[in-house]
Amino acid sequence: MSFAWHEIRDHLMKSSSTLGFQHSFEAIRRAGHPVAQYRDPTALLDCLHQGSDGADHKNLILAALVREAQSNGPGGDCALTLMLLSLWPGLDAVRRRSLWRKIGTPDEVASEILARTTEAIRGLDLRRVTRIAATILRNVERDIIRMRQREDRHQNLRSEIDPDEVPIDAGVSNPSASQNLLHSDLARITGKDAGLVIRVAIDGFSQAEVATELGLSEAATRKRYQRATRRLRTGLQEIG
Repeated sequence: MSFAWHEIRDHLMKSSSTLGFQHSFEAIRRAGHPVAQYRDPTALLDCLHQGSDGADHKNLILAALVREAQSNGPGGDCALTLMLLSLWPGLDAVRRRSLWRKIGTPDEVASEILARTTEAIRGLDLRRVTRIAATILRNVERDIIRMRQREDRHQNLRSEIDPDEVPIDAGVSNPSASQNLLHSDLARITGKDAGLVIRVAIDGFSQAEVATELGLSEAATRKRYQRATRRLRTGLQEIG
């Protein structure tokens, strides 16, 4: 089921008003970083969106939320939701520009922005970032544009190939051999987590299911999958 862009935000806002969310927020406040001075999520978001505090203070708050979102602590999902809501005005601008560029349908663009923003937050290296919000928004928009450019190049390439000129035995007839070749190719780019990428992205298993299969925690599996897909995208960009 698809949701309009504003409905996604409404859903995030509604989830941030629940008792469970407030308990998670209190866990973040108890960690002792700049979030502690805000009594509830609304006060925090008001500060980030229109408060009089300077950019440096807001950046400290965002850094604390990113660390929480990347942790396995009780406030991880809460911090991720707060990050998405704090970035929403910028994400909305990215969405409008993406639609203007005809990158995809409204549903496709919304899904892509949310997925890439979540991954950007979970994988952000705070040691290499000066302005967190600007960096995440810039990277999300850049990656969406590059994705469309790659798709356009691949589509143009396919349209230039005469199907009659493709040998009927050009593919690998043995499925297991094909799987081995795929694993080998991915391993050169993603390292030891090639099998994890195949199980999730190709075989269709959830990260929780693969975590059980590999004997890992779901959080560890998620981080390894995110790290592997980042390497894969970088490798594909270099090839393209």
